[in-house]
Amino acid sequence: MDLKQLNDQFGIPEILHFDEHAGLTRAVVKTPVASAEIYLQGAHLAAWQPVGGEPVLYMSKKSDFAVGKPIRGGVPIAFPWFATDSKEDRFEGKPGPSHGFARIQDWTMSFAALSGEDLHLTFTLGPTELSRQMGFDHFRLAFELVIGRSLSMRLAVANEAATPLKFEEALHTYFHVGDVRQVYVTGLEPTGYVDKTDNFRAKPAAEAPLRFTQFTDRVYANTKATCVIHDESLKRTITIEKQNSDTTVVFNPWRELPDLGPDEWQEFVCVETVNAGPNQVTLASKSTHVMQSHITLAKMER
Repeated sequence: MDLKQLNDQFGIPEILHFDEHAGLTRAVVKTPVASAEIYLQGAHLAAWQPVGGEPVLYMSKKSDFAVGKPIRGGVPIAFPWFATDSKEDRFEGKPGPSHGFARIQDWTMSFAALSGEDLHLTFTLGPTELSRQMGFDHFRLAFELVIGRSLSMRLAVANEAATPLKFEEALHTYFHVGDVRQVYVTGLEPTGYVDKTDNFRAKPAAEAPLRFTQFTDRVYANTKATCVIHDESLKRTITIEKQNSDTTVVFNPWRELPDLGPDEWQEFVCVETVNAGPNQVTLASKSTHVMQSHITLAKMER
């Protein structure tokens, strides 16, 4: 569907239009209560900002915006595996792309409607030439967004095969913060984790809020807990409630990356809604699995 067709079929005057940025098709949202941007490549939510507030999502200033390249920041969708592919010869004798193929494929715009203050959007993805080459030929994905004063994200996976579908998934959310060194996260105190910065060692529960003092990449399995980001610099909290997610990942690289500037790591923290590792999903034939993340904001007392 070209830009004219997208705008004719799904555009909403003064609320939703479609344009092109760096060769990628983008949905631009501006409602009375919030603004947002979504790229059809990866159904990638790149921005969400309630009116009168700071941006809630973080986008790298050095992120690649190019066909077939992952976008750094916002909410990348990981599917059908999280992080490194475990199959060494998945594609052209090598593992598949980091975090799977869904974030580098073009999704289809399927639904857009304003309900009260909230804009409802749905993007879908089915088998592609790339997914088939990687062995995934009988699935459907739907990514539903409800954009308003709060943000809801739902990732639905349907298994259309006659056999079970095994997959991992993530809403790899980058949250904008004033200074990660003045941030702490609550909700994971009673949960042990795998520390990817220490040779994947299993670590016991910290029994304390998580503060950031160094490179952090932790996988908390078997937790459905709501997490809260306490941002002492911006004087706000970000609450992440989730459903049908049993893994939470917390990440900050504490350094420059090829697509992240030298000081940008200070401006975000990832608190991710995930099913991975021991929480990999096995989905029965002709069944659907829906994972959800709901984001709300509140002011901290000064």
